[in-house]
Amino acid sequence: MSKVIKVVAAVVVVLVLAAAAYLYNIFYGENTFAGLERRSMYVMKGQTWDHVVDSLESQGIVRNREWFDFVVRVLNKGKQTHVGKYEFTSGMSNVELYHSLRTGSGIVPISVTLREGRRAIVFARAFHRMLGADTVRFMNLVQDATFARSLGVEASTLEGYLSPNTYRFNWQTDEEDIIKRLVHQTLSLFNDSLLERTRELRMSVHQVLTLASIIEGEAFLDSERATISGVYHNRLRKGMRLEADPTIQFIIPDGPRRLLYRDLQVRNPYNTYLNYGLPPGPINNPRKASIVAAVYPESHDYLFFVSNGRGGHWFARNYADHLNYVRKFRRERAEQLRNQQTG
Repeated sequence: MSKVIKVVAAVVVVLVLAAAAYLYNIFYGENTFAGLERRSMYVMKGQTWDHVVDSLESQGIVRNREWFDFVVRVLNKGKQTHVGKYEFTSGMSNVELYHSLRTGSGIVPISVTLREGRRAIVFARAFHRMLGADTVRFMNLVQDATFARSLGVEASTLEGYLSPNTYRFNWQTDEEDIIKRLVHQTLSLFNDSLLERTRELRMSVHQVLTLASIIEGEAFLDSERATISGVYHNRLRKGMRLEADPTIQFIIPDGPRRLLYRDLQVRNPYNTYLNYGLPPGPINNPRKASIVAAVYPESHDYLFFVSNGRGGHWFARNYADHLNYVRKFRRERAEQLRNQQTG
């Protein structure tokens, strides 16, 4: 009898150990997947827990959905999910996967690079592409004067106040929070010394950003930013029109493109070929270097400049010299076109 008991006891122990091993495998066994060591998954706003688990299964991140569901029921710590982009490493257990989703610890930020000199709509599209942001809502906020005032900006739109840079945001960060961060970055550039210099020039921050955006649209070389700024300051001081091509590119619907004479005749407050002074607001979102150039113009007596076809410009003190440079540019461009056609 004792022998039978021993056998039964041994069987029970084996079964218990097997069950324990089985359960351990369910809870802590590795979920491995072939190919890349990491796999990404996006949890969207309004997505249910079942949809999230569907994604885990369809992407092969969990090896057995029933096992994962069992772990969730046993742990019973809720089925809360956090919106974001998640990265899962091959070999994570069901417990680790569940903890990552429930606490949001698996969320990774996404880098978004905004290039200088671009308009708000370009930024909106970048955030839609990279973060799943709503382009329409983004632009509605940019063009909301009440929202702008809430951020300390006395302007009808936030064009020009969205600082170009590389940012890290979570997937589907609220559009309002994105814009707040970009505007804060721009306003933070105006430290005490820059604000004092702005007052010395009898300009507002809005006017500085407006001029900086025009400089941004003209300058390809960092070494020319202050020189170009000096030209515009000279023209403003003499009561001349700015006649800045980037302002025309801003108002034509099919730009940027080569400008035609008729483009310069478009009736628009931003047309600096027809109107005196600065346009009503920025035409793009300038970098810091252009903002600094706007308040620290180079001291010279140039009044004109034209592209030299090599990324830089020729600067002139009078209109006659300017026309000579214009003719020179046209001759060189015509020669380049001939060489391309015969080459």
